[in-house]
Amino acid sequence: MIDPVPVHALSARNLVKTYHEGGREIPVLRDVSLHVDQGEMVAIVGASGSGKSTLLHTLGLLDRPNSGSVLINGEPVDGLSETQRSRLRNRSLGFVYQFHHLLAEFSALDNVAMPLIVRRESRKAAREQAQAVLEQVGLAERIDHYPGQLSGGERQRVALARALVTRPSCVLADEPTGNLDRYTAESMFELLRRVNREFGTAFAIVTHDPALAALAHRQLAMEKGRLVDPETPPLPQA
Repeated sequence: MIDPVPVHALSARNLVKTYHEGGREIPVLRDVSLHVDQGEMVAIVGASGSGKSTLLHTLGLLDRPNSGSVLINGEPVDGLSETQRSRLRNRSLGFVYQFHHLLAEFSALDNVAMPLIVRRESRKAAREQAQAVLEQVGLAERIDHYPGQLSGGERQRVALARALVTRPSCVLADEPTGNLDRYTAESMFELLRRVNREFGTAFAIVTHDPALAALAHRQLAMEKGRLVDPETPPLPQA
């Protein structure tokens, strides 16, 4: 009996992304291929300007590559319209950024419920699901507080809860601990690991912090727009 081919939560094949500036072509992604398995936590490390954030935005369907393919749960997204891409993002992906991007005029509960409200779920059901996720990330006593009343670490937990409330296949995190002090950053990363372990949510995490990246199941390194083996020095440019 032939074993079935595993379906990755998120994968990319031969991504190329080039920007044009002042009549020049600036390559940002150079033939990048990768996968994130279901239930896996992958950290992507690299210097500023190496292409990490562009890669994450492309994987998250926030940007289109010049060539190459992105697949979510094994399904290619190449031919989707912007409306279809937006719906797929809402259904299958979650996002956490260095800055929480919470809506200041809404409580933690309503911030977390927002992705469900956007997909036209009832406000009551959305708030019930949001409360359950906030309790899971340790904010049961803070659901009615507004972002300005929360600490930096608490705001990031709310942002994580918002990313998780749709039960996505994969959460994309861009420097999720970059705006936190060391103790809070380590606490946040441990929370990401617990969520990954308990709920089987896949994570692709961009970070400049090798100590935090080492806590992931697997590390990938970006070097001048290419993925390289972090254990092996890159070859010199021709």
